[in-house]
Amino acid sequence: MIIEPKIRGFICTTAHPEGCFENIRRQADYAKAHPVKGARKALIIGASAGYGLASRICAAFGCGADTLGVIFDKPASGGRTASAGWYNTAAFERLAAKEGLYAATINGDAFSREVKEQALERIRRDMGKVDLVLYSLAAPRRTLPDGTVCSSVLKTVGEAYTNRTIDLKRRELAEVSISPASEQEIADTVRVMGGEDWGDWIKALAEAGVLAENAITAAYSYIGPEMTHPIYMEGSIGRAKEDLYQTSRRIGESFPHLRAYISVNKALVTQSSSAIPIVPLYISILYRVMKQMGLHEGCIEQMSRLFNERLYAPNLLLDERGCIRLDDWEMRPDVQAKVNEIWERIDNENLEQLADIDGYWEDFYQMFGFHIPGVDYEKEADPAVSIPSIG
Repeated sequence: MIIEPKIRGFICTTAHPEGCFENIRRQADYAKAHPVKGARKALIIGASAGYGLASRICAAFGCGADTLGVIFDKPASGGRTASAGWYNTAAFERLAAKEGLYAATINGDAFSREVKEQALERIRRDMGKVDLVLYSLAAPRRTLPDGTVCSSVLKTVGEAYTNRTIDLKRRELAEVSISPASEQEIADTVRVMGGEDWGDWIKALAEAGVLAENAITAAYSYIGPEMTHPIYMEGSIGRAKEDLYQTSRRIGESFPHLRAYISVNKALVTQSSSAIPIVPLYISILYRVMKQMGLHEGCIEQMSRLFNERLYAPNLLLDERGCIRLDDWEMRPDVQAKVNEIWERIDNENLEQLADIDGYWEDFYQMFGFHIPGVDYEKEADPAVSIPSIG
């Protein structure tokens, strides 16, 4: 079938298998060009897209590590394509096999005990112990052991907030108001996006005896500039991210032979960030500024820097709270000063000149395997692609 992008809201409901393969191949080539002596056995929770996928690529093709990934994706069915994460994972496993690297994947709800048990069994059987555990889960909801379903919300805390955003389809500015979250919504957001599940994974791994001595674990977060704080760091998501940070402290205290970190990463186009009001306008301005200054990085460049210059560097640089700051280039005073200056004067007349809308859309489409150079999208593609370790 000819596979074309179909956009609905902030997601694409189709994905292109050959485009996804080429995208992963390019990222793998980048990781191979930036090798590092680091992880040997890695578990990546949330491994099919964004920072989690790039982390798995860096572990495998940068470090030469065996990897176990946990994903929650759908194969092709009937006339529907598989999810992009499914195609990404299939491509990753095939490329890893060519390099003689062990790569296995578990497809299921990472919050569940069942998936944790599957991961523990696979590690015991095939890997022995893992020395790197990366937690990059981005989920809208979580089912608790008693069957209760918690859903996360993108809301403020305390007061409503109004600011500008961008209507990407119409390519024009719009005003958006975000209502405050209830206490229950805040609590549910923390249960979904906070650190509880990360802590559960580490506890399960430790009790099963499959954590290597002096292993490293890290989870990913974001801080961002002041203009995004009401909806992000001071909002319901921020409460969850603070819980994630506190979890890193508890993990370090509970497991002294395990190093636990929060990596604060750069703002990038992801399915999660696309859903957050205000953030897409900020990102499109940030892209313009950082590209002009030669500082722009995508997921693979960020994660390569995490491995090469942070996790496995002789001297690990941390901020005053003990966090890794990969947003250091984004938050440079000269970068933020330029972004703020543009934010104040941007309007519908100069939007195309001051914001990188085309760059935003390119990153968006490429998440789903579209707009990848060298791929013939006029050619029929078979949507039925298997993941070798799943079948």
